Amino acid sequence: MRSTLLCSVLILFAVESGAQCPQDTGTAYRELDAAAYKDKMMAAWVGQMAGVGWGGPTEFQFNGRIIPEANYPEWTPDMINQYGQDDLYVEMTFIRSLEEHGWSVSARQAGIDFANSKYELWHANKFGRRNLRQGIAPPDSGHPQFNGHADDIDYQIEADFSGILAPGMPATALELGERFGRLMNYGDGLYGGQFVGAMYSEAFFATSPRKLVEAGLRAIPADSQYHECISDVLRWHDEFPEDWETAWQWLNEKYHLNPDYRKSSCGKEEGFNIDAKLNGAYIVMGLLYGNGDPDKTIEISTRCGQDSDCNPSSAAGVLFTTLGYNALPEKFTSALKRDIKFSHTAYTFDDLIAVCEALAREAIVYAGGRITKDASDGERFCIPIVAPTPGKAEQSWAPGPVANSRFTDDEKAKITEKDAP
Repeated sequence: MRSTLLCSVLILFAVESGAQCPQDTGTAYRELDAAAYKDKMMAAWVGQMAGVGWGGPTEFQFNGRIIPEANYPEWTPDMINQYGQDDLYVEMTFIRSLEEHGWSVSARQAGIDFANSKYELWHANKFGRRNLRQGIAPPDSGHPQFNGHADDIDYQIEADFSGILAPGMPATALELGERFGRLMNYGDGLYGGQFVGAMYSEAFFATSPRKLVEAGLRAIPADSQYHECISDVLRWHDEFPEDWETAWQWLNEKYHLNPDYRKSSCGKEEGFNIDAKLNGAYIVMGLLYGNGDPDKTIEISTRCGQDSDCNPSSAAGVLFTTLGYNALPEKFTSALKRDIKFSHTAYTFDDLIAVCEALAREAIVYAGGRITKDASDGERFCIPIVAPTPGKAEQSWAPGPVANSRFTDDEKAKITEKDAP
């Protein structure tokens, strides 16, 4: 385990005097007050908790159909305390890896940490972890040859952390996806997480839902089905700007009912669809048609159906980031219990906020940025502008070659958790 003191010293020496970001270094920066980062980062977690709490009672109860208004739950403030949700605690395993092993933690070490998690999992997560426990190291643990759920939603619902820890740094969020998202996903399943992570990263600066979605698209291959799907939602929103239910029908027709867009989709029975791109489109539906309104954003993402707690969780997380904690409606914060540990983690809400702030500071310095301090001790993040560079498109139904990646005997010895026979 790395020294927390050493990391604190490194960040301390990276803090420079001077209120403004330097302009004579040849590097272009985006500027963000440290206090504003913390405010928005806190809101990101509250948004996830609000979305998953509000949509939770409907999860996979309405597949291939819009949830009627009469079946949409009523919000109560205590719904915010979602400390037992896999939508939240799984990504905290990845945060813990970064905390314990440093910002440059390898995918193999991340795989060992994920393999040793004790919570129940499903779909791509379940089989990715099983592969890891059997000695199949990343990226093969998420490759379709070993994981028949590689296009499922899993990394998409866990990628929030990648953008939260990388404010204004979508390239860094993508790099995190290469290390953590490939533990369980591939192709569109990976792109879903990269898309969400990039939206969070941009949400620390932009407020327009469309600009957030466009920022997400810049992070994934333009010739992927995931990119095509989200681009279609943008187009349908332009055609039907006040009618999300008509846009939903077009989306359902092409991406749920058409087998050409479900070539690697698992669970086609009774309308069930956990494919990343369809559920990612429901995140976008909430953001676009919600038009900056928290209640409406959560409602639309929920009422689109399918994974109707994960999708509003991501939509609300992104939107709440743009708003900041201090600007959130009181109904989302009044009953928040900040001293309860998230299941299977070492973190209370306040612990989580502290570790995320520390890791974000490391991320900025690691990426070549700076932290400046003015005469009144206010701090400013100087974040280097680096555009994301998506790789060549991968398709789970016609995947590229495997990497033949396997854990060494020493690495296997570190994996103490096993699947039941």
